[in-house]
Amino acid sequence: MRRYAIALLIIALVVAIAIAGYILLRPKHDPDALLLYGNVDVRLVDIGFRVPGRVAELFFEEGDLVSKGSLMAELDISPYDSQAEQAAATLASARASFKNAERLLTRREGLIDLGGVSEEDLDNASASYYELQAGLNQSQANLAVALDNLGYTKAYAPTDGIILTRIREPGTVVRDADPVYTLSVTSPVWIRAFVDEPHLGQIYYGMPAEIHTDTKGGPIYTGCVGFVLLL
Repeated sequence: MRRYAIALLIIALVVAIAIAGYILLRPKHDPDALLLYGNVDVRLVDIGFRVPGRVAELFFEEGDLVSKGSLMAELDISPYDSQAEQAAATLASARASFKNAERLLTRREGLIDLGGVSEEDLDNASASYYELQAGLNQSQANLAVALDNLGYTKAYAPTDGIILTRIREPGTVVRDADPVYTLSVTSPVWIRAFVDEPHLGQIYYGMPAEIHTDTKGGPIYTGCVGFVLLL
């Protein structure tokens, strides 16, 4: 009986020491701090092309870290390169025709006072000049569009991130805006936390915050309140 009492006393002392140690060693919670729970928002960007075509190259795999501005994928440029060359040739022809019409109009204007040409000839030269000028402007616009489309055969990372999904493979024919990658944005990181109504008045824009993860002994991150959304 005596041994049983001693054993109970020892167990009680061990439990008391453990409780005291937990109370003394546990992290101190600031009574003025507001403890919230939430989740990291996964923000995604679908990467695609602004023009249709056949995928020629994909430069990253799933899980790769990419930086803003990195070339991620390319389409076969052959059709768009040919269109740009054709537009450039059309522009050169339009420019030559316009220069010729400009010279002809200048000569007609110089001869009209001398009676060397009729008013009708001058009117025809003037009409041809303005018509070819409009054609020149149209050709310049067509070349600009063709060069833009040629540039749109390359897809670049709009922000830093991690490749979450590689959706297509080289050789796939895609339409404009069809995604070929899904990129998970790494910066800035947003955390969505929920505040009960009694404490809502304590939250304000720019309020500093400490972020703890579930990892025991993990690092403590600093941040601030970016926005408050009332639901």
